[in-house]
Amino acid sequence: MISQVYTSEKACPINLVGNTGLGVEISIHSPSDYICANCERILPDWKNQGCFWVIIVLQQSRYQLVKSTTQIEQEKQRLREKFMRFGCDLAFQLRDRGYVTDLIDPRTGYPLLSHPGEIPHNDTAVVKALLNYPVMKNKCRVLIHPLWGAAVYPSVLISVAPPKMIKTFTKEIAPLHGWN
Repeated sequence: MISQVYTSEKACPINLVGNTGLGVEISIHSPSDYICANCERILPDWKNQGCFWVIIVLQQSRYQLVKSTTQIEQEKQRLREKFMRFGCDLAFQLRDRGYVTDLIDPRTGYPLLSHPGEIPHNDTAVVKALLNYPVMKNKCRVLIHPLWGAAVYPSVLISVAPPKMIKTFTKEIAPLHGWN
C-alpha cells in the first residue's frame, strides 16, 4: 500500500511505501470550525497562538474496526503506539524549532504535551469535517475510508508550524517508523 502526505496548499503528495504493506495517509489542513470555536476548551495552553494547522494521520488497519474483540483491541493499541511514536518525533522536531505542536491521544482525546482541556478532541469528527469521510455510528464512531472501509485508525497532531515545514519533517521522520 502507498502512504501519502497531502497538504491543504494543493502541494504534490509525498508517496511512501509502508513496510507492513498497509497504507498511511497524512494530510495537513486548516482547522475545522469546531476546533477554532473550541480551541481553548480543548487546548487551554494554546491561547493567543494565532494560525495553526491540523495534521491528520490515517493508518490502515489489518481488520475492519467495527467490533470490539481482543484481536481488534490489540490492533488499535498497535496503531495507537505507532502513531504516538511518530507523533512525538514530529512534535519534538517542530517544538525544537520554536513551533508549538501537540499530538492528541487517540484513546482519550486529550493532548499529550499540553494540559488537558475541559473537553476532549474527537479525531473521527475532525476527519469527517476536514476530509468529508462518512462515519458509522456503532458502540464508538467508526470512520469509513474510501479505499479501506472501516479498516482505518485516525489520529491528529496540531501545530503552528507552516505546512511546508511540517511536510519536510514528515518526510524525514516517516521512514524511521517504517513508512517509506
